[in-house]
Amino acid sequence: QVQLVESGGGLVQAGGSLRLSCAASGGGFSGYDMGWFRRAPGKEREFVAAISRSGVLTYYGDSAKGRFTISRDNAKNTVSLQMNSLKPEDTAVYSCAAGHFVRIYDSPSQYPYWGQGTQVTVSS
Repeated sequence: QVQLVESGGGLVQAGGSLRLSCAASGGGFSGYDMGWFRRAPGKEREFVAAISRSGVLTYYGDSAKGRFTISRDNAKNTVSLQMNSLKPEDTAVYSCAAGHFVRIYDSPSQYPYWGQGTQVTVSS
């Protein structure tokens, strides 16, 4: 079973950047597809980005396209989310997740393993 721990969240001004990291332990990281989701107060969990086991395929939610980049390093058991041009509406708790997807990559149900999340706050 894989364990996930996120880091890199914080407070940033609108237009700024943050890089989130998710460190995996417990073995088998390279065998998992990985995703990033976020949840803002009072809102449902939202898909942000996903990356396939090999790192070849990447997918983005509408709010992330053109601003965020997901990447992974299977040698270091990490997945990252580079977030640029941040907006106040990006404020949320960001969580990484591990699972296996074939065609559906944006549903939380595809990911049985989750980190505890890291808070991102974007001030206007």
